[in-house]
Amino acid sequence: QVQLVESGGGLVQAGGSLRLSCAASGLNFRNYAMGWFRQGPGQEREHVAALTRDGRTTYYADSVKGRFTISRDNAKNTVYLQMNYLKPEDTALYYCGADNAILSTVVAGRMRPDYWGQGTQVTVSS
Repeated sequence: QVQLVESGGGLVQAGGSLRLSCAASGLNFRNYAMGWFRQGPGQEREHVAALTRDGRTTYYADSVKGRFTISRDNAKNTVYLQMNYLKPEDTALYYCGADNAILSTVVAGRMRPDYWGQGTQVTVSS
């Protein structure tokens, strides 16, 4: 059974930082591109960041470029999202997803995850 478990969310003031983690089990982690998505209140889900299987190529949404960094540790089956200079508009439920996607799909921000986590809430106060 595949499980993706996010952690690291919380309440932070604007300008602060958080580091999200997503621990994967039940799948061959190295074979999956990993992504982070978010959905704020009354908003559609947004694809925030993605990372290829080897961790060498990334995708970022324009809204987070320069502030967020995605990384992975294949030895720990974990993907991370370092979020700096947080803004109130970053408030959302953050999900990770695993997708057996090719490089071009990942870098174009077109991941369609096969597996999803339950999400971790990030709230940024002004």
